[in-house]
Amino acid sequence: MSIFSKLFGGNKTGAAAPQPDPIEHDGFRIFPAPVKEAGGHRIAARIEKEIDGEVKTHQMIRADLVASLDEATAISIAKARQMIKEQGDAIFGP
Repeated sequence: MSIFSKLFGGNKTGAAAPQPDPIEHDGFRIFPAPVKEAGGHRIAARIEKEIDGEVKTHQMIRADLVASLDEATAISIAKARQMIKEQGDAIFGP
């Protein structure tokens, strides 16, 4: 592999990272998706629900950073559950 390939991402396989199985909660699907950042992992998740045959999606991103990916994943799930409990279907807007 040439130096230019290494510098410009030539060593990537092109395969997407496997998506985790969703966590079912009160008819919603939670996909934890912490974001790696310099100070740790940002709390984030995608929340989905099928309403009238259409899949509605909400992207939850919080300011919280934690060091561990496992901890970030657990907190992302907990925060998504809390948001669902507090807002229900209103999470998807009008």
